[in-house]
Amino acid sequence: MVEIDTALVKSLIAAQFPDWAGLQVRPVAIGGWCNRTFHLGDTMSVRLPRAERYVAQVEKEHRVLPALAPQLPLPIPVPVGLGRPGEGYPWPWSVYRWIEGERSGLQSIVNLTEFAEDLADFLLALWKIDASDGPPAGQHNFYRGGALEVYDDETRRSIDGLSGEIDVPLITEIWERALASTWENRPVWVHGDVADGNLLVRGGRLSAVIDFGSSGTGDPACDLVIAWTLFDAPAARAFSDRVGLDARTWERARGWCLWKALITVAGEPGTNPLVKEEHRTWIDRIVVDHLGRE
Repeated sequence: MVEIDTALVKSLIAAQFPDWAGLQVRPVAIGGWCNRTFHLGDTMSVRLPRAERYVAQVEKEHRVLPALAPQLPLPIPVPVGLGRPGEGYPWPWSVYRWIEGERSGLQSIVNLTEFAEDLADFLLALWKIDASDGPPAGQHNFYRGGALEVYDDETRRSIDGLSGEIDVPLITEIWERALASTWENRPVWVHGDVADGNLLVRGGRLSAVIDFGSSGTGDPACDLVIAWTLFDAPAARAFSDRVGLDARTWERARGWCLWKALITVAGEPGTNPLVKEEHRTWIDRIVVDHLGRE
């Protein structure tokens, strides 16, 4: 991954957006894994991909976010500048309006069930937007919205590698059940990475949804994994009731969550080692499944 620091960002801004050169640049308090993000003054942010596999997301966000934003019930990122390679940095990068709010989590959310219902309403609005011109699942979004089979080899390798730590027959059964169906309706827009770090809270309630780098069109199952990663049983059931999708879609959603948890705990290339233990708890939740499946 490329080394990205405050000095680099200042140099890029000065060279390509001189009107903003006098604004303070500082790292955000909690950054992401795929991109480095910095404050630019008080009203903007700068976001730079950390590796080439994330680069396609830059142009995509500049193209699709302005079209999606007016049709959604909550704020999403607004691109205000598209940066070019330069100053030793090899890829395009972005400037966005800053969106106030703190990262969602059990400490910041006042009512988890209410939060789950608000998130469901946001996703329902997203899924209703015409997706006919949207990008289908592919490498640009790590196949979110596509078929889970793409990750079959990786998942089974992780299961084998964790055989001393997990219930292999049960985990394999859950995975194979997820593979057993496909989305048979029209493709819908998907966010692709509905996780606590991409959901902002103000006053204890969901206030914005950020990071559409994994967005695309296809099967909405990938947008449901938060039912296991953040929600307790009442919130997960309220979320499930609100979105109203069929049981097979939820099985695929469980598969998406299982894939991500397994490869992270197994230490597959490209995964974040800092969240291994958190993802280990996901596996436990997936097995128990508070949505009511064995």
